Amino acid sequence: MKILVTGFDPFNNDIINPSIEAVRLLPNFINEVEIIKIEVPTVFFKSLNIIEEAIIKYQPDVVLSIGQAGGRSDISIERIGINIDDAKIVDNENNQIIDDKIFVDGPDAYFTTLPIKAMVENIKKYGIPSSISNSAGTFVCNHVTYGVAHLLGTKYANKRSGFIHIPYLPSQTLMFSNVASMELNTIVKAIIYAIHAIIENENDIKVTGGKLH
Repeated sequence: MKILVTGFDPFNNDIINPSIEAVRLLPNFINEVEIIKIEVPTVFFKSLNIIEEAIIKYQPDVVLSIGQAGGRSDISIERIGINIDDAKIVDNENNQIIDDKIFVDGPDAYFTTLPIKAMVENIKKYGIPSSISNSAGTFVCNHVTYGVAHLLGTKYANKRSGFIHIPYLPSQTLMFSNVASMELNTIVKAIIYAIHAIIENENDIKVTGGKLH
């Protein structure tokens, strides 16, 4: 078994992105499963091209993407990606796509195909806050969540994909007040616990993970 784990480069004038910093610190093997780690640009479509090249090269069984969600306080396991780009800010090549479909021939949404509730429960078991998220936004993170699912659904069968959003690092919040953050080593541990759940659960567990709003 192989798992491709992706992290983004810094964007929106940040000098660091915790997603790629955490990905770099992952071990090369978890439970004898090979972990392939790559950096992708925070750029519409180019990010998907880089991931597709890695899928062709490494033939992973799972594609797990990690992204920064500044302001969130826990490890958020995404449930769904939607077929829309609606960028509040420009990407790293100055693109600002507004109200365009990611794939014009694609469905409105894809549910992720990883055991999201098992991932949340395993992370929480080790004292790290985690929850299901029902929106990956409408920027490049959602673009990748949806886009990878579309690639796997139309071109690369029998592979699973999903997305994890992580909080800011403490160093990123020094200029703000009342903004949540999480230490890098805690984020790395949470991703490892999530990967353990992916390896151990082909099918998800049935526990509540819903929200009232």
